[in-house]
Amino acid sequence: MPAFRVETQSRTYEAVVERGILARTAEHLPAKSGAIFVVTTRDVWDLHGAALGTAIGGRLRKVLFFPGGEQRKRLSEVEALAEQMIEEGGDRSSLVIAFGGGIVNDAAGMLAAIFMRGVPVIQIPTTLLAQVDAAIGGKTGVNLVSGKNLIGSFHHPLAVLIDPDVLGTLPEREYRAGLYEIIKCGIIRSPGLFDVLAEKQQAVLAREPGVVDDIIAESVRIKAEVVSADEREGDQRRILNFGHTIGHALEAETAYSRFLHGEAVAFGMSAATHLARLVDMLPDGECTRILDCVRSYGPIPPLNGISARNLVMRLGADKKTIQGKVHFVLPERVGAVRILSGVPQEQVLKATEAALA
Repeated sequence: MPAFRVETQSRTYEAVVERGILARTAEHLPAKSGAIFVVTTRDVWDLHGAALGTAIGGRLRKVLFFPGGEQRKRLSEVEALAEQMIEEGGDRSSLVIAFGGGIVNDAAGMLAAIFMRGVPVIQIPTTLLAQVDAAIGGKTGVNLVSGKNLIGSFHHPLAVLIDPDVLGTLPEREYRAGLYEIIKCGIIRSPGLFDVLAEKQQAVLAREPGVVDDIIAESVRIKAEVVSADEREGDQRRILNFGHTIGHALEAETAYSRFLHGEAVAFGMSAATHLARLVDMLPDGECTRILDCVRSYGPIPPLNGISARNLVMRLGADKKTIQGKVHFVLPERVGAVRILSGVPQEQVLKATEAALA
C-alpha cells in the first residue's frame, strides 16, 4: 500500500494508492464529523456509488450531483451545491467527499473551501488524470469565461484515496488523457517514469495492473514531493504547469468543449517542447524523444481551424502570467525543466504553429 505524505504548513495528509481502498473508505474518515456529503456525477455514482455508499453507511447525509463538464465548472454550480447542503442540514461539522474526475475534485474542493468558511474534504479521484494530478495538492477552482481556474482557493484534503481498480470502467479516451499527465511527470522530474511510458506502451495501454500501479505511484510521489516543498506555487511547484500554459489557452479557445484537459496538456507539452528547442534550451535528440512519446499516446482530437495567434493572445489571461509576463515551463532534457519568462512573442507563435502542424 504505497502512501505518500504531503507535508505543508496548512496540513499534513496522505495520498494512498491501493486497489480496493474505495470499499475501505470508512477507515480514513475522521472519528468525529457531522453529516457527510458526497459530490459526484451521476455516471460515476451509477458505476461505483454502491461501494462508497456501503463503506460510509449511515454517516452519508446526501449525494450531491454535479452536472460535469468544464463548461459547468462555474461558481454558480458550486453555489447550487452549497444551497443543497444547507437544505439538508449541513453545518461547520460537515464533511465533503469529492468522488469523481478532476472537474469534480476541483469543484467539490472549492465547495469545501468556502462552505461555512471551510469544512474538511476527502478526495477520491476516479479518473487517471485526477488520481495523479487534480486530487493532490489542495488546489481548488472554477472557470471564468476568460480562462480556466481563475477563481479558486488552496484547501488541502484530509486524505486522498486512489483506487486503481476504478479505472477498469474508464473510457479509453479518458484513460489516455490521464496518461499525458503522467508523461508530464516523467519529463519534469523522473527519467525512469518517462522510459516506462516510452518503452512499455503496450502494457500501459492494456492497463496491466503492475505497470499501471507503478506509474500512478511514481506520479503521486512526484506531486506530493513538489507540493510539500512549495505549497502555494511560489517557485518550485510551477514545474507542475509544464504543458498547461498553452494547453489552458487551447481549452479556452475551444470553449472547453472539444478537448479533454489531458489532451490540451498534450498539445501544450508539444508546443512547450518546440519552444524549448527554439530558444536553444533543448537538444534535438531530447526534443524528438519527448514529441515522439507524446504523439504515441494519441491521437488527440483534430486541431484544424485553430489559430495559433488566437492561442498566443490568450496567454495574458492565464493565472500564471505575472505583471504581464508569461512564465513558461520548458524542458532542458527528460527529467529536468526550467521556468522562463520574457520569451519573444514571435518565438511563442512559431512554437505554437509547429504544435498545430
